[in-house]
Amino acid sequence: MKASRITALGLVAAAVLWIASGYLLPHARVESRAAPRTGEGEAKKPFRVSVVAANVVSHARKLNLSGRTEADRRVTVTARTGGVLTELRVRRGSLVKAGDVIAVLSDDAREAQVAHARALVTQRETELDAKRRLIASGALPKLDLVNLESQLKAAQASLAGAEAERDRGVITAPWAGVVTDVPVEVGQAAFSMAGREIAHLVALDPMLAVVEVSERKLSGLKVGDMAQVRLTTGEKAQGRVRYVSKSASQPTRTYRVEVEMKNPDGLIPDGITVEVSVPLSPLQAARMPRSALTFSSGGELGVRTVGEDGIVGFAAVSLVEDEQTHIWLAGIADGTRVIVQGQDFVREGQRVEAVEATAISAK
Repeated sequence: MKASRITALGLVAAAVLWIASGYLLPHARVESRAAPRTGEGEAKKPFRVSVVAANVVSHARKLNLSGRTEADRRVTVTARTGGVLTELRVRRGSLVKAGDVIAVLSDDAREAQVAHARALVTQRETELDAKRRLIASGALPKLDLVNLESQLKAAQASLAGAEAERDRGVITAPWAGVVTDVPVEVGQAAFSMAGREIAHLVALDPMLAVVEVSERKLSGLKVGDMAQVRLTTGEKAQGRVRYVSKSASQPTRTYRVEVEMKNPDGLIPDGITVEVSVPLSPLQAARMPRSALTFSSGGELGVRTVGEDGIVGFAAVSLVEDEQTHIWLAGIADGTRVIVQGQDFVREGQRVEAVEATAISAK
């Protein structure tokens, strides 16, 4: 029993001494624990960012707009007199020139009326010649000459009216184009064909490329500018701006712009989607990746920069042109180091470690 008691007392004493040692020797352990943290603070490095030196060049801008083709002229050819449609010389898709006959209406005695009016003119001319000699000899008063001349002019007017009515029976194309629709058939007639639609005609030369431009981009456009037009089929054509609207469309607040293209062969169809590229006056700008754009602490659009001292700055920019992977920015000084990676994790005034990224050359 004595041995077990002695062993128990020894264990208790050892435990008390072990617990007390933590209170009697605290400084060595605190210092040993604090030393690694002090070393870690001294070894901490600035945040690393990737930068690119801005290369400011004179950039020839292009304004790219989407639109559609539109025929320069379109008209509905109608009959101007009565009769039965006896001939129809065109069909849908027919190409016609100015003056080509589209349709012919029945005569309905129009030629007879012309012959009657022409005979009356001949009669009046003969009477005037005969009586002019009698008036010159004094056999008839001079007043009769005035009456005869008036009768001749009236007969000539009747002849002109009869010929105009006869010509109305032959319907011709007012200008060159393509027939898009023929809503009548041979033999068709109503109580009067006057006003009846005969054919729909569209002029394909010149062809227009019509686009809508926002008010922010309108200032760079003017009449006479050259433009490159690319069709959805892949074909390209040259054009010239011929009209820039001065009044905005109320629903969209955009302005209509027309680009005129030559289309002598009619290869450019009406209503196809096109992309119009108009060169604008060059500006001093730098080409940067899209990732460079960010917002300042105050919400201003721009890029973050790194000075020679490694301090982060901010430069407000304006967008000159937007490409697929890059953008052209104005407002950056030549040679400025622009942060292209990591700019969203730093703030103005912070010291960073700048690492040169892959050079981006201006093209």
